[in-house]
Amino acid sequence: MVFSIPKEELIFPDPHLGEPDGLLCIGGDLSPERLLLAYHHGIFPWFSFTSREPHWYCPMQRFVIFPAEIHVSHSMRSLIGKQLYRVSVNEDFDGVIHGCSLAQDRINEDGAWLGDDIIEAYTELHRRGYAASVEVWDSEQRLVGGLYGVTVNRCFMGESMFSLVPNASKLALIGLAYHLQDLCWKMIDCQLETPHLRSMGARFIPYDHYMALLNAPKVGQQTANSE
Repeated sequence: MVFSIPKEELIFPDPHLGEPDGLLCIGGDLSPERLLLAYHHGIFPWFSFTSREPHWYCPMQRFVIFPAEIHVSHSMRSLIGKQLYRVSVNEDFDGVIHGCSLAQDRINEDGAWLGDDIIEAYTELHRRGYAASVEVWDSEQRLVGGLYGVTVNRCFMGESMFSLVPNASKLALIGLAYHLQDLCWKMIDCQLETPHLRSMGARFIPYDHYMALLNAPKVGQQTANSE
């Protein structure tokens, strides 16, 4: 069932009642408060920026990577060993989110979702310390790839990634997984299954298991911004 939620109330329906494809409800807004409430319940917005209202999804099977299970292929190990690129955390969130929007002319594709409203909303989350980016830089300090996502309870909810050179997004994801291993974070939520992510160690877990991990007691005070 697809529910309608008002802008005036900060609520979401029970995620177990959504559609088989994960669509749960339509409406509301993209305020930081609503976005954080959504992510605390495994819900995320996904809709064309030409839509009149936000669409909210919560699949009952979650596609995740546990940081310690990241798979690094031989070719990626060789690329990392060449030290052609530098990976950083939170050095250029604005550059990454705009890169995700514009790379490969995505903004002009049917169903494009990373428009001005989404960029503004997630940039505000970043300002408040609830969203983070991973950057990939070439030898001339040009941003050639990266990813960004929301951080909740030592979990990283991946939103989008981009590459301007081969394998840059893979470098960003590997860098993120290593970084989160160091911080003892729990998981990376990939949201949607792709062969690319599956090849790097992503797998499905049930929603109730996902929520148990998300709500597990905190350990320490480390954040994704930590060096």
